[in-house]
Amino acid sequence: MSVRERVAGQGTARRVGPSPAFRFVIVIGIVSLFADMTYEGARSITGPYLAVLGASATVVGVVAGGGEFLGYALRIVSGRLSDRTGAYWPVALIGYVVQMAAVPALALAGSWEMAAFLIVLERIGKALRNPPRDAMLAHASTEIGRGWAFGVHEALDQSGAMIGPLVAALVLALRGQYPAAFAVLLIPALLTLGLLLVARITYPDPGTIAAKPADVRASGLPHEAIVYLAAVMLVAAGFADFSLMAFHFQQAHIVPPDWVPVFYAVAMGVSGLGSLAWGRLFDRLGLVVLVPLTLITALFAPLVFLGAAGAAFVGTLLWGVGMGVHESIMAAAVANMVPARRIASAYGLFNLLYGVAWFAGSAVMGVLYDVSIPALVGFSVIAELLAIPLIVAVHRSGGGARTASV
Repeated sequence: MSVRERVAGQGTARRVGPSPAFRFVIVIGIVSLFADMTYEGARSITGPYLAVLGASATVVGVVAGGGEFLGYALRIVSGRLSDRTGAYWPVALIGYVVQMAAVPALALAGSWEMAAFLIVLERIGKALRNPPRDAMLAHASTEIGRGWAFGVHEALDQSGAMIGPLVAALVLALRGQYPAAFAVLLIPALLTLGLLLVARITYPDPGTIAAKPADVRASGLPHEAIVYLAAVMLVAAGFADFSLMAFHFQQAHIVPPDWVPVFYAVAMGVSGLGSLAWGRLFDRLGLVVLVPLTLITALFAPLVFLGAAGAAFVGTLLWGVGMGVHESIMAAAVANMVPARRIASAYGLFNLLYGVAWFAGSAVMGVLYDVSIPALVGFSVIAELLAIPLIVAVHRSGGGARTASV
């Protein structure tokens, strides 16, 4: 019996409580909460950590951007492998294991070279697990609205991203040692892997739990998807990695070292809360909601890199808004533009281009930081603003339209 027939046969039964699809979104969201506690806790202090180990701003920019590049570029391999084999869970599990092992290992790094290797390895682990995970979320969320599903997931995800840096800040305040902060992150790493196994057993095939069948058109990528990917690349190129921001905070003596992860934690909190609103708005209004959000987040660079502590804090909050937008609306829009059977591959391509642009932008901004901070700010703002006309064009063509009422 097909999935559609099973759903039809169960149509007369009254559902009690949340749908299976929504429960799956929540379970994966909790897994992401602990995963983000681990790696976002680490990312909040890798910039200062590299500086303490003797790295320059250029090194920080290249390591951060290079890690993001590999972390996104490899997603096209992960996505295609998942689509072709249907092994969404195995690929995701391998990625989570690699990522969760790399973070606490930073406690043992004795040089910036070793730390840089582990930072890149953590990004590679994320590259392996994200496309199959996002594809499972997209397949399971057709009935509840993809913007809402990705928004709820992002809210839980960013809750962990807020808690992790606070834990790192607390350890730094009490011990004053970066290795101790990385070592403590072993605890949420183990919780992530344990809960992931529970999710794998409970939901072996997320593609069959949605009451509303997915669109299974077999056409290739439409023109609007290509234009959208160009806009995504511009946004990524102008979006500085927090490692460079944290490096600036330390070098300019704007923020005390143990307060840097607090800044990051608050930004992640804003990202998580905002993603709920952005997801709802996306389901109702479409891609046009990206226009004002991109305009707002473009202000983060001048505030962070040119302002004092107060301005830097506000800029970090706007940076957090941007992170929430990237992880919720931008991800949800991809699923609405491609055939269902190619979603994981599409996420791989989306992340590849995003990563290439982030690497190029991060490397350029790292170099510009050593030469001219105002030039860095100009580069960031211009790249962000150039994406807006492309987003408007995609919206007018109907790309990224909502697929479910909420």
